[in-house]
Amino acid sequence: MTTSRSRAFGDDHVDGNALAGPLSEVFVADITLCDCRCGHCGRTGPLASAMVYTHCPGRVARCSQCARVLLRITETPTGTWLDLGSGASLRLPAPPA
Repeated sequence: MTTSRSRAFGDDHVDGNALAGPLSEVFVADITLCDCRCGHCGRTGPLASAMVYTHCPGRVARCSQCARVLLRITETPTGTWLDLGSGASLRLPAPPA
């Protein structure tokens, strides 16, 4: 079945678990388990449920509901760039009391 989302962005993506390795270098906790809120449609769910595109400079995670960009992570010789553009946010769980 072809949807408007698949026509616009294609089906050549993997799920948000593809971000576990690069994000583990930035954060101590497994960020893919954290809730992520899309700045466009407001969908909230585990970052692992995002659509991740790896055939571009860095990796791009898109909302699984509206396909807007949730985050971009790019590794360069001088460091790792993490962009949470479009109003997206990650909820880091509070440590257990």
